[in-house]
Amino acid sequence: MSRPIPLPAELPARMPQYPDGLQRRVCRLVLRLCGWHLAGQFPDFPKAVLIAAPHSSWWDGVWGLLMKVAVGAEIHFMGKQELFHGPLDSLLRRLGGMPIDRSATLGVVEQMVGQFQQRGRFWLAIAPEGTRRSVTRWKSGFWHIADQAGVPIIPGYFNYADRTIGIGPSLVTSGDMEADIARLRAFYAPFKGKHRNA
Repeated sequence: MSRPIPLPAELPARMPQYPDGLQRRVCRLVLRLCGWHLAGQFPDFPKAVLIAAPHSSWWDGVWGLLMKVAVGAEIHFMGKQELFHGPLDSLLRRLGGMPIDRSATLGVVEQMVGQFQQRGRFWLAIAPEGTRRSVTRWKSGFWHIADQAGVPIIPGYFNYADRTIGIGPSLVTSGDMEADIARLRAFYAPFKGKHRNA
């Protein structure tokens, strides 16, 4: 495992990022007070699919968003269109949320591939388990998005054992989805989620 990196971590030049400000400093303080730290280095890619696992608690989203804001990483995430209403709409969008219309003619994979094609810089975070419950198989949407958009997959992990949010080595899809996912799952084997491992 990588050594902890003191916040603020320096992000690579081509990665989408927000300017420094009060929100970033507040999030850094909260993470420090709660004992969370970052391990690993963000790779210098303008576009990527960041997968986050093990996802076993709603706290994963809290710590993940705090870390994202603390380091200034402009990473987007998908949410049900129904969530994006009223005051929650503005907050979710400012945090990087993207409403997904599940009834649209284009499926979720196609909608996200379109986002990658339209933008010069775009990182998308996805929980490959698709749920907080324990699953034997990961959902494959993240792989299809990365493969069709021609972007790398970056494994991001939660390790509650030492309160680390970490970044692992990037993976370029090989055309063999099962082999790629097996390789990614092997990477996650040592990490302990809040309620279970990946």
